[in-house]
Amino acid sequence: MKYTNMKQWLDDLRAAPNKKPLPILSFPCISLLGITVRELISDSERQAEGMRLVAANTDAAASVSLMDLSVEAECFGAEIRVSDSEVPTVVGRLVHDEDEAEALAVPPVGSARSGLYIDAIRRAVTMIEDRPVFAGMIGPFSLAARLLDVSEIMMDCYDDPDMVHVVLRKATAFLIEYARAYKAVGAGGIMMAEPVAGLLSPALEAEFSAPYVKQIVDAVQDDSFLLIYHNCGDNTVAMIDSILSTGSAAYHFGNAIDLRTMLEKVPADTVVMGNVDPAAEFRMGTPASIRLATFDVLEKCSSFPNFVLSSGCDIPPMTAWENINAFFAAAKEYDAR
Repeated sequence: MKYTNMKQWLDDLRAAPNKKPLPILSFPCISLLGITVRELISDSERQAEGMRLVAANTDAAASVSLMDLSVEAECFGAEIRVSDSEVPTVVGRLVHDEDEAEALAVPPVGSARSGLYIDAIRRAVTMIEDRPVFAGMIGPFSLAARLLDVSEIMMDCYDDPDMVHVVLRKATAFLIEYARAYKAVGAGGIMMAEPVAGLLSPALEAEFSAPYVKQIVDAVQDDSFLLIYHNCGDNTVAMIDSILSTGSAAYHFGNAIDLRTMLEKVPADTVVMGNVDPAAEFRMGTPASIRLATFDVLEKCSSFPNFVLSSGCDIPPMTAWENINAFFAAAKEYDAR
């Protein structure tokens, strides 16, 4: 079934006394499928089947597709590096100056691997009927950073802000159409990753990220389609007023911050998700350590009615399922208390 009222789904999730966790869990499906990351990112049928298997093996509140933050940059022409065991990454700098920024073409949705990822969601929504399906998508500043180079864009915001805004306008135009394509095939929303904005000062984030995120929210979000904003940067608490100005339906934060401090700054009717460490705990921890880490987050945050337990970011591909299962088991154990 397609969840036609996603706003009601989110309201019900917030109101539930025992909330199901909603980790960013997709890439570890490779071990369930017996394939590599390289094979997964190249096949929409396998992606959809991987999402189905994750849903069948977990009691998550929703299904989240691959958080592959190279897809959109590849559509613009960026070079990517692919491996069998790691999430793809962008290589080098595509745009070097304002002339190249002005000449940069906004690619059509469906170019490179974007059409494959849309097809995966189209398939997944017919296979997963007991929970909403969210597509993964990069945020505008994080996409611009992959086109301009993550380290270079930090200086460009000061030295050549006009160039950055040109790239941001084009990134945003593409992302709006990409989100609309996911909406058209039945996704319940987007999990948008804007982590590079978390490295900015609050003033720069308010200029170079939030207004563009808001454009995307305004263009696609309604009762049937939600945008969940993710930022795992360590400066998000200081910029929360600007982040909230985007109007996103819900917010997801990483383990670089104390989530309780963040919850104290967010309105009680706005859902906040996070933030068990995906690297130190999910990937490198043990069932015993992830149980304790999950309990720690719950003890700090579960008194807030708008808190939903999650991973701090995308769970790495090679994560052991015994650790993932321990996370869900710990959530149930805590609720039973």
